[in-house]
Amino acid sequence: MSETRFQTMKDLPSCHLLGTGTALCAGCGGLEALHEIYDILGEKTVVVNAAGCMTLLAVYPFTPFRGSWLYTAMASAPAGAQGVRDALDILLAKGRLTAEEDLQTVVLTGDGAAYGMGLSATSGAIERGLDFLYLCYDNEGYGNTGQQYSGATPHGARTATSKGPCGYPGYKKDLFAIWAAHRPAYVATVVGAEPLDLARKIEQAKNRQGPRLILSLAPCPTGWDFDPSETAQIGRLAVQTGVWPLKEYRDGQVVHTKVPQKRLPVEDYLKRQGRFAHLFQPQRNEALLQEIQARIDAYWDNLQS
Repeated sequence: MSETRFQTMKDLPSCHLLGTGTALCAGCGGLEALHEIYDILGEKTVVVNAAGCMTLLAVYPFTPFRGSWLYTAMASAPAGAQGVRDALDILLAKGRLTAEEDLQTVVLTGDGAAYGMGLSATSGAIERGLDFLYLCYDNEGYGNTGQQYSGATPHGARTATSKGPCGYPGYKKDLFAIWAAHRPAYVATVVGAEPLDLARKIEQAKNRQGPRLILSLAPCPTGWDFDPSETAQIGRLAVQTGVWPLKEYRDGQVVHTKVPQKRLPVEDYLKRQGRFAHLFQPQRNEALLQEIQARIDAYWDNLQS
């Protein structure tokens, strides 16, 4: 930021929030979702931000958040959130903080922390019943360090560390199911390209207490290799092909909030991304394409059985 006279981001017009002084990639799907999420959560928040792409939002001593912001190591955000929430509760109990002044504790991480490095700390926080909202922007790889594969990388995708002819040999973890198995207060999947569905789920999460997860698919132009102008279209295709089911876990039940009645072929999604180009060129990998399609078909078929 060139104008150092601002002491806080509160002095800036709202159009600059989550934009000023950042070094994020054009077309970032994570930032697309975060814009929408933060519009609803507002400034009465403490954002505990694990190391990752979104830590580039802050340029010391400034952050683009109107509320408070805390940086942690990649594996430590839920532990940091525990300390923040405990401190707020102590201040409330001692009367040094009113209920109107209370802040919502929010964890912000990428999939590297959510699916991998921070999963143990997250599980512990859920088991303790920590009252926090966990926001994960899932760009399906370690995007801030060159798009190495993570626990969220889909089968067949080429990454900086999966360069073989068939791409990543593993399979994406089901973080939604891992969270739901803990019986938390709320879990939901979202994508910035479906803003009405996203807004409703943020309202649901905001108005509940206990551990809550918002898991957002974050199309990544640099890591997935597509033009930044296509971010929203890639997000919509992920839903229309059934690759990214929009669903929520609440009151012990899983409900799908947007079911594609006529799913598009998964190829329509894969062909738009350079990370899957090896499945089509120099020759078509029919077996792997059929495997990917079959896994998606099986998911949706099981819902109807």
